[in-house]
Amino acid sequence: PVGQPGAPENLDVEALLRGIYHYATSPLEGDPPRAQVLASGVAMTAALKAQRMLADEWGVAADLWSVTSWNELRRDAVDVEHWNLTHPGEERRSPYVTTALDGTPGPVVAVSDYMRAVQDQIALWVGHTWCSLGTDGFGLADTRAAARRYFLVDAESIVVATLHSLARDGLYDGNAAAEAYSIARIRLRTT
Repeated sequence: PVGQPGAPENLDVEALLRGIYHYATSPLEGDPPRAQVLASGVAMTAALKAQRMLADEWGVAADLWSVTSWNELRRDAVDVEHWNLTHPGEERRSPYVTTALDGTPGPVVAVSDYMRAVQDQIALWVGHTWCSLGTDGFGLADTRAAARRYFLVDAESIVVATLHSLARDGLYDGNAAAEAYSIARIRLRTT
Protein backbone atom coordinates (compact mmCIF):
# COMPACT_ATOMS: atom_id res chain seq x y z
CA PRO A 1 0.00 0.00 0.00
CA VAL A 2 1.11 3.53 -0.78
CA GLY A 3 -0.03 6.19 1.66
CA GLN A 4 -1.70 9.14 -0.01
CA PRO A 5 -1.15 12.71 1.14
CA GLY A 6 -4.08 14.36 2.86
CA ALA A 7 -6.15 17.15 1.43
CA PRO A 8 -4.49 20.57 1.51
CA GLU A 9 -5.83 23.38 3.64
CA ASN A 10 -8.48 25.41 1.82
CA LEU A 11 -9.14 22.59 -0.65
CA ASP A 12 -11.01 23.90 -3.71
CA VAL A 13 -13.73 21.25 -3.91
CA GLU A 14 -15.10 22.58 -7.21
CA ALA A 15 -11.64 22.29 -8.77
CA LEU A 16 -11.28 18.77 -7.36
CA LEU A 17 -14.59 17.77 -8.98
CA ARG A 18 -13.62 19.38 -12.29
CA GLY A 19 -10.43 17.30 -12.48
CA ILE A 20 -7.46 19.31 -11.21
CA TYR A 21 -6.60 21.44 -8.20
CA HIS A 22 -3.50 23.21 -6.95
CA TYR A 23 -2.04 21.02 -4.23
CA ALA A 24 1.17 22.72 -3.07
CA THR A 25 3.28 25.70 -4.00
CA SER A 26 7.03 25.23 -3.96
CA PRO A 27 8.68 26.26 -0.68
CA LEU A 28 11.36 28.21 -2.58
CA GLU A 29 11.11 31.96 -2.36
CA GLY A 30 12.46 34.57 -4.72
CA ASP A 31 12.57 34.04 -8.45
CA PRO A 32 13.97 30.54 -9.08
CA PRO A 33 13.26 28.60 -12.28
CA ARG A 34 9.71 27.28 -11.92
CA ALA A 35 7.76 24.31 -13.31
CA GLN A 36 4.34 22.77 -12.81
CA VAL A 37 4.02 19.08 -11.86
CA LEU A 38 0.65 17.43 -12.46
CA ALA A 39 0.26 14.09 -10.68
CA SER A 40 -2.45 11.57 -9.92
CA GLY A 41 -2.90 8.50 -7.77
CA VAL A 42 0.20 6.92 -6.28
CA ALA A 43 2.34 9.33 -8.32
CA MET A 44 1.39 12.09 -5.85
CA THR A 45 3.82 10.67 -3.28
CA ALA A 46 6.64 10.65 -5.84
CA ALA A 47 5.71 14.16 -6.99
CA LEU A 48 5.90 15.50 -3.42
CA LYS A 49 9.33 13.94 -2.98
CA ALA A 50 10.43 15.35 -6.36
CA GLN A 51 9.19 18.81 -5.32
CA ARG A 52 11.47 18.67 -2.25
CA MET A 53 14.43 17.32 -4.24
CA LEU A 54 14.06 20.00 -6.90
CA ALA A 55 14.03 22.73 -4.25
CA ASP A 56 16.78 21.34 -2.02
CA GLU A 57 19.20 19.95 -4.61
CA TRP A 58 18.58 21.98 -7.76
CA GLY A 59 17.13 25.34 -6.66
CA VAL A 60 14.04 24.75 -8.80
CA ALA A 61 10.52 25.65 -7.70
CA ALA A 62 7.96 23.01 -8.69
CA ASP A 63 4.32 23.71 -7.97
CA LEU A 64 2.27 20.56 -7.48
CA TRP A 65 -1.20 19.93 -8.91
CA SER A 66 -3.41 16.97 -8.07
CA VAL A 67 -5.24 15.58 -11.08
CA THR A 68 -8.36 13.80 -9.93
CA SER A 69 -9.53 12.98 -13.47
CA TRP A 70 -7.51 13.25 -16.67
CA ASN A 71 -10.62 12.03 -18.49
CA GLU A 72 -12.89 14.70 -17.03
CA LEU A 73 -10.41 17.40 -18.07
CA ARG A 74 -10.47 16.06 -21.63
CA ARG A 75 -14.27 15.77 -21.69
CA ASP A 76 -14.56 19.38 -20.59
CA ALA A 77 -12.03 20.57 -23.19
CA VAL A 78 -13.76 18.68 -26.01
CA ASP A 79 -17.14 20.08 -24.90
CA VAL A 80 -15.70 23.60 -24.86
CA GLU A 81 -14.22 23.14 -28.34
CA HIS A 82 -17.60 21.89 -29.59
CA TRP A 83 -19.38 24.89 -28.05
CA ASN A 84 -16.87 27.32 -29.56
CA LEU A 85 -17.28 25.71 -32.99
CA THR A 86 -21.08 25.81 -32.87
CA HIS A 87 -21.27 29.35 -31.44
CA PRO A 88 -18.90 31.32 -33.71
CA GLY A 89 -20.48 34.69 -32.99
CA GLU A 90 -20.24 34.41 -29.22
CA GLU A 91 -17.35 34.91 -26.82
CA ARG A 92 -15.01 31.92 -26.87
CA ARG A 93 -14.84 29.71 -23.82
CA SER A 94 -11.69 28.13 -22.37
CA PRO A 95 -11.33 24.57 -21.10
CA TYR A 96 -11.02 24.26 -17.34
CA VAL A 97 -7.48 22.89 -17.49
CA THR A 98 -6.40 25.87 -19.61
CA THR A 99 -7.95 28.29 -17.14
CA ALA A 100 -6.51 26.48 -14.11
CA LEU A 101 -2.94 26.61 -15.44
CA ASP A 102 -3.23 30.04 -17.07
CA GLY A 103 -0.51 32.34 -15.81
CA THR A 104 1.54 29.61 -14.17
CA PRO A 105 5.20 29.81 -15.17
CA GLY A 106 7.39 27.13 -16.67
CA PRO A 107 6.89 23.78 -18.34
CA VAL A 108 4.43 21.10 -17.24
CA VAL A 109 5.45 17.58 -16.23
CA ALA A 110 2.46 15.23 -16.01
CA VAL A 111 2.90 11.91 -14.22
CA SER A 112 0.76 8.94 -13.26
CA ASP A 113 0.88 5.17 -13.02
CA TYR A 114 -1.20 5.04 -16.22
CA MET A 115 0.13 4.93 -19.76
CA ARG A 116 1.29 8.35 -20.95
CA ALA A 117 -1.65 8.46 -23.37
CA VAL A 118 -3.88 9.15 -20.36
CA GLN A 119 -1.99 12.32 -19.45
CA ASP A 120 -1.34 13.24 -23.08
CA GLN A 121 -5.07 13.52 -23.76
CA ILE A 122 -5.03 17.02 -22.20
CA ALA A 123 -1.68 18.27 -23.59
CA LEU A 124 -3.36 20.23 -26.39
CA TRP A 125 -5.12 22.49 -23.89
CA VAL A 126 -2.31 23.10 -21.40
CA GLY A 127 -0.44 25.86 -23.22
CA HIS A 128 3.00 25.04 -21.77
CA THR A 129 5.97 22.92 -22.80
CA TRP A 130 4.67 19.42 -22.07
CA CYS A 131 6.35 16.27 -20.76
CA SER A 132 4.44 13.19 -19.66
CA LEU A 133 5.67 10.23 -17.65
CA GLY A 134 3.72 7.00 -17.47
CA THR A 135 3.88 3.24 -17.44
CA ASP A 136 3.94 2.48 -21.16
CA GLY A 137 5.05 -0.92 -22.33
CA PHE A 138 5.90 -4.03 -20.41
CA GLY A 139 8.49 -4.36 -17.68
CA LEU A 140 9.49 -6.78 -14.97
CA ALA A 141 10.72 -5.78 -11.55
CA ASP A 142 11.05 -7.42 -8.16
CA THR A 143 9.47 -4.49 -6.31
CA ARG A 144 7.00 -1.74 -7.12
CA ALA A 145 9.70 0.85 -6.46
CA ALA A 146 11.90 -0.84 -9.09
CA ALA A 147 8.97 -0.94 -11.51
CA ARG A 148 8.34 2.77 -11.00
CA ARG A 149 12.02 3.47 -11.68
CA TYR A 150 11.91 1.27 -14.78
CA PHE A 151 8.90 3.20 -16.11
CA LEU A 152 10.42 6.55 -15.01
CA VAL A 153 7.52 7.56 -12.76
CA ASP A 154 9.48 7.77 -9.49
CA ALA A 155 10.60 10.99 -7.80
CA GLU A 156 14.07 10.93 -9.34
CA SER A 157 12.59 10.58 -12.82
CA ILE A 158 10.22 13.49 -12.20
CA VAL A 159 13.27 15.56 -11.21
CA VAL A 160 15.11 14.60 -14.43
CA ALA A 161 12.02 15.33 -16.57
CA THR A 162 11.52 18.71 -14.90
CA LEU A 163 15.16 19.76 -15.37
CA HIS A 164 15.06 18.54 -18.98
CA SER A 165 11.85 20.51 -19.65
CA LEU A 166 13.25 23.66 -18.07
CA ALA A 167 16.41 23.31 -20.17
CA ARG A 168 14.30 22.82 -23.31
CA ASP A 169 12.67 26.18 -22.56
CA GLY A 170 16.07 27.81 -21.95
CA LEU A 171 15.30 28.28 -18.25
CA TYR A 172 17.95 25.99 -16.77
CA ASP A 173 21.38 24.51 -17.49
CA GLY A 174 21.09 21.93 -20.25
CA ASN A 175 23.52 19.56 -18.51
CA ALA A 176 21.52 19.40 -15.27
CA ALA A 177 19.14 16.65 -16.44
CA ALA A 178 22.08 14.39 -17.35
CA GLU A 179 23.68 15.07 -13.96
CA ALA A 180 20.41 14.34 -12.14
CA TYR A 181 20.00 11.13 -14.12
CA SER A 182 23.52 10.01 -13.13
CA ILE A 183 22.82 10.80 -9.48
CA ALA A 184 19.56 8.84 -9.63
CA ARG A 185 21.36 5.81 -11.06
CA ILE A 186 23.95 5.96 -8.28
CA ARG A 187 21.21 6.23 -5.64
CA LEU A 188 19.43 3.24 -7.12
CA ARG A 189 22.56 1.08 -6.85
CA THR A 190 23.22 2.09 -3.24
CA THR A 191 19.68 1.41 -1.94
